[in-house]
Amino acid sequence: MPLVEKELTNISFQDFKKEILQDYLLANQSRNLSIAGRKEVLTGKAKFGIFGDGKEIAQIAMAKNFRNGDWRSGYYRDQTFMLATGMFSLREFFTQLYGVTDLRYNPSNGGRSFNNHFATWNVDEEGNWLNLRN
Repeated sequence: MPLVEKELTNISFQDFKKEILQDYLLANQSRNLSIAGRKEVLTGKAKFGIFGDGKEIAQIAMAKNFRNGDWRSGYYRDQTFMLATGMFSLREFFTQLYGVTDLRYNPSNGGRSFNNHFATWNVDEEGNWLNLRN
């Protein structure tokens, strides 16, 4: 039995309801990020934008099955997946959109890529390899 099915068999109705509502909130937030980002690009406040609207539910489902050690080969519309896994925040969406170069605020790419072109650092600040399995 897949891990997800096993987990769901032991969940109470209240916990299931809570998780569905959290998923809905996340999908709604991600869709609204896309709408807001598109507006910023079309009004000239941001230079360029690629957004993930229309893929929210599939990406939430994928995030629920993603485990330590799984490798993500990025897709530029992955914003919902990145939000669902905690690898990206609502604030980081806008730091990417406006090309903020400070890695403290834009850790994915430091303003060196378009928004939603996510990166995972393979080395630390000293150039030592990180444990990518975790």
